Amino acid sequence: MSRLSCPEPIVERFTISLDEDLARAFDALIAERGYSNRSEAVRDILRAQIEGARLAREDAPHCIANLSYVFNHHERELAERVTHAQHARHDLCVATLHAHLDHDNCMESVILRGPTVEVRAFAEALIAKPGVRHGALNLVTADFRSQPHAHGDGDHAHPHPHGHYRPRS
Repeated sequence: MSRLSCPEPIVERFTISLDEDLARAFDALIAERGYSNRSEAVRDILRAQIEGARLAREDAPHCIANLSYVFNHHERELAERVTHAQHARHDLCVATLHAHLDHDNCMESVILRGPTVEVRAFAEALIAKPGVRHGALNLVTADFRSQPHAHGDGDHAHPHPHGHYRPRS
């Protein structure tokens, strides 16, 4: 199997001017968050703003996402209903992490990918289940590329579509 090489991204430089107070506040934020330099911080701020704008104008047909929520596992049949919902949308649910917080409460984090509208609808329906608390969805817009490939060899090969989600920058 060969590895595909990714071309180096073209880097554009630009200069911004900040008044002294804003520059000091920005440097404090950089230090607080552990950035190694201003460029890294500016890139993250720009990505967050671009993501927010894409999502606000619904220019995000596909996404990758993390849905996190807390629930009381003693709540009548809640764990089974949550698991059933995930199985019913196995096309969206990539993986689930389940953590026991205390005797009563659990936290789950579900990695999702797919059409943004469907991911949001799934997350909202799961968060709305009685007994689910503190639900939050973190979406990252993504480009989806379908790439057909085959499994097996010779007469037993069978092609099927396979998709890749690449986060937008």
